[in-house]
Amino acid sequence: MKRKHFKIIGLLLAILMLTIFLCNLVITNTTEGKTFNQTSRIFKNRVGLVLGTSKKLIGGLPNPYYTYRIQATVELFKADKIEYVLVSGDNGTRYYNEPNTIKKDLVNAGIPEEKIYLDFAGFRTLDSMVRAKEVFGLDSVTVISQEFHNQRAIYLAEKKGLNAIGFNAKTVTGNQGLKVQLREYLARVKVFVDLIFNTQPKFYGDYVEIK
Repeated sequence: MKRKHFKIIGLLLAILMLTIFLCNLVITNTTEGKTFNQTSRIFKNRVGLVLGTSKKLIGGLPNPYYTYRIQATVELFKADKIEYVLVSGDNGTRYYNEPNTIKKDLVNAGIPEEKIYLDFAGFRTLDSMVRAKEVFGLDSVTVISQEFHNQRAIYLAEKKGLNAIGFNAKTVTGNQGLKVQLREYLARVKVFVDLIFNTQPKFYGDYVEIK
């Protein structure tokens, strides 16, 4: 009986690993050539969509993912590859507000306040991409995040009718980078679950014109 159980567990693990591998492969291959590391190589879009994350880590140290996304957004704007910035992030509580925090740092870095729009309901990457099209009326966008995140966002965007390319913020190495990369594999499986069940954003809201 134990041997049978081990076989079943082994089979399930094999199916899980194959699923993770295939989901990752599809997203990576589909988005090949759609993310860029240099401003000189990326073509211009009117709006850059920066995907939110927390400014600080749990222990209070700066979050390098956040820092690098700010730097990438400023670099893209100053290279005249975007005219406006749409900041999409979590605003789940009165004490946690990703969009406002990012906006403050972007303004401090030299991007005019009137060029920045905020999406307070970007609770997930899916929400951010769908709302960019349905709430903010975008047909095309440049997503700003780390490469692995950009790939997933671009795949979701195009499945929802939004043309997207990505500008890659600097990646994070070491143990922290490894942990995030491992979570990303599972997040890519979740992409296909959401598409199969036609998962919708938590909120839509009134139309906002970026002008």
